[in-house]
Amino acid sequence: MKQRLFFRLLAAGLFMLLLAGCTDSFQSNFVAGGTTKEPEATIFISKQAPVMVSILVNPEQLESSWGLGGEISKLKSSLFADTGIDYKQDIQPWLGNEITLAVTSSDIDRDPNNGRQPGYLMAIATKTPSKSREFVDLFFSKRAKATGSSLAVEEYEGVKLISDYSQTDKVLSGAVVGDRFVLFANDPKVLREAINNVQAAQLNLTSSSQYQQAVKQVPQKAFALAFLNLPAVAQWQGWKLPETATFNSEVISLVLPNRKQLQVETIFLAEKQTLPTSEVSSPSQEALQYIPTSAGLVVSGANLSNLDRSNLALLWEQIATSISSGSGEEKLSELLQPLVDLQQRWDINLKEDIFSWVQGEYAIGLIPRPQNTNPDWIFVVEKSPATPAAISRLDAIATSKGLSLNSFDLDKQKISAWTFLKATKVADASAKPTYTLETEVYGVHTTQGNYEIFASNLGTIEEVLARNNNSFAQNRTFQDNIAPIPQPNQGYVYLDWVNGGELVKSQLPILKLLEIVAKPFFQKLRSLTLSSYGSDSELLKIGMFLQFDGF
Repeated sequence: MKQRLFFRLLAAGLFMLLLAGCTDSFQSNFVAGGTTKEPEATIFISKQAPVMVSILVNPEQLESSWGLGGEISKLKSSLFADTGIDYKQDIQPWLGNEITLAVTSSDIDRDPNNGRQPGYLMAIATKTPSKSREFVDLFFSKRAKATGSSLAVEEYEGVKLISDYSQTDKVLSGAVVGDRFVLFANDPKVLREAINNVQAAQLNLTSSSQYQQAVKQVPQKAFALAFLNLPAVAQWQGWKLPETATFNSEVISLVLPNRKQLQVETIFLAEKQTLPTSEVSSPSQEALQYIPTSAGLVVSGANLSNLDRSNLALLWEQIATSISSGSGEEKLSELLQPLVDLQQRWDINLKEDIFSWVQGEYAIGLIPRPQNTNPDWIFVVEKSPATPAAISRLDAIATSKGLSLNSFDLDKQKISAWTFLKATKVADASAKPTYTLETEVYGVHTTQGNYEIFASNLGTIEEVLARNNNSFAQNRTFQDNIAPIPQPNQGYVYLDWVNGGELVKSQLPILKLLEIVAKPFFQKLRSLTLSSYGSDSELLKIGMFLQFDGF
């Protein structure tokens, strides 16, 4: 039961980190001005710890969030159910402006022979040390009385440690350290180590050069952040980092650019200056003129020919090969099943037959069709001297698969199509059978200005040609999302959550789980945009910008 309580506390902190992005009561501090405050609890955490998450705002401010006050109240009730603790009376008076949670180690006693038990630590800032001490004593005494468990009290380096031992050998330990923090852990060993880290500064996270380099990159006005030691995370989760792993740490931060947006920035740090120079530009958005506003998922950028040599490709390779067997390319195929289907249907290699000749600007759009299982697609490419030869290669592949090449006019616009004719027998009472010919379209393409446009069918091309101010480049939500993204950058990935969310959830089932866990958050989510920016040879920056509606 004590172990379950600790996990409830841990889950609560992570839940608050998510919901904190939807608050406006502290906008004057984190949007209008101020700078990022580094977590103070890093003095308790080892530099070898896998994960640390910090919320740098008093949770009470979440009560005035955009329609989430009821959810926070439910969370408080659930956290302290059956404990005899009254949140408003026992906790609120001393609660400070920081909650930090950490996985301190993958195995508390570092002995794999007796099983692995990770260490968990929660550090809660206190503004009234006397009241927080009263709370810790009250909390453990009420727990022991309610469950019949035994309490153990010890003094370690001048700090009083209280541990609650259940009949199943599960432990919950707590302490008040100085006049700054209340600590909870799942074992007194974790608390002792936390105290040692304070006294031996070279051991704690604050002294880590990787951590210091990471937090320097955190944008101003961030109100929450997480730091991940990637080799330690891999060990904790039982993953195996590739021998050529490029990135060894990561920092995630949350910022509120304005009332209806949340910015999540992730920075991956390389061990040394080994990253390829990122190809950044100021996208002209010309290719987006040919993507319909009905697109649910849009990707735009430049130079697909360099994709497999980019720092993004290095990141994907490391992630994919760490969490499962197989190469990053294999795992990418599993994730993007529609691409696999396209390659199999056409018998093409996307990297060699498509990406290799796209050196200019490009845009890809997936358009949901409620009546169809699979979305329609459109691919816009800025023409180059290599384009005619590339199309000829696609024509050759098409004819080798038995497809026909056809050209025709649609509203005075020349269209080329790859088609397959299929004869179908018509039921007839007469002795002589009759047949109908059906045309199956495998793809169409046409030229507009300096761009070649490929699409899954004629209807999609027709939608592009009859734009009539129906261009994705004029999508107001998209323009609002990319406004805070630094220029230059490596392009955008845009998801219309309302119309295109199912496209992604079908390929990433974990999103369905997250949608259930954070229902208030996803109910108000309208869209999200991803971008990578910066050209530093030691780090990779990826920003995710979420747009909300109805807060």
